[in-house]
Amino acid sequence: MTIRVVICEDEPLARETLRDFIAATPELVLVGEAANGREALRLIQALSPELVFMDIQMPELTGLEVVRQLPSVPPLIFTTAYDQHAVTAFELHALDYLLKPFTQARFQAAVQRALQAPAPATERSEAAVSALQSQPGEALARILVRDRGRIFPLALGEIEHLRADLKYTQITARGASFLVRMPLTDLEARLDPTRFLRVHRNAIVNLDFVESMKADDQSQLQILMRDGTELLANREASKRLRDLSI
Repeated sequence: MTIRVVICEDEPLARETLRDFIAATPELVLVGEAANGREALRLIQALSPELVFMDIQMPELTGLEVVRQLPSVPPLIFTTAYDQHAVTAFELHALDYLLKPFTQARFQAAVQRALQAPAPATERSEAAVSALQSQPGEALARILVRDRGRIFPLALGEIEHLRADLKYTQITARGASFLVRMPLTDLEARLDPTRFLRVHRNAIVNLDFVESMKADDQSQLQILMRDGTELLANREASKRLRDLSI
């Protein structure tokens, strides 16, 4: 069984990358491409695709404006070079949010989430933290998160990495992303410091889910997570990581 895919992306190189990744995925078949927002709106309405890769910054209409004008919203994976739109993307029921440049492994993780989604995107509820299983100041053991109408406990050991997004925090775990109504700094104070490390102002990683690290030209460590996410550690975090190595 294959699902019909549309690419909405104004950058030729990004379109080519998505096209190649889709061609390498047997479950996907590409049925159309759009290079601007108005073309994307017309194409989605005409083809009714089962999955859309939607760039956020496009000419004429942004990806967010396209989605808001659709009478019926298909399953979406947003792509962008900027992470400040993550909250809005998930409020619009996106299945995932790919930050450019993304690897094929990260692309495949997003596709697998789309393939395993039990309900259309229009039926998905905004994911958010509803409660914390400890008192303020105590170390967290788990977080209660809400997703697709369910509330379930997420153990801290399952969290792969956390990203700051204004007053929210985006948590990646179980191959999915959840928006937490708590600033990253507040969460950091309640995480196990032997497992979690803040690698820069907007990101914390669970060291158990780090695939590898490699120094760049500035001697800062480029961190590759198991899900394909790449994060650049600042100088302080790079030094701490080197000090931890044997």
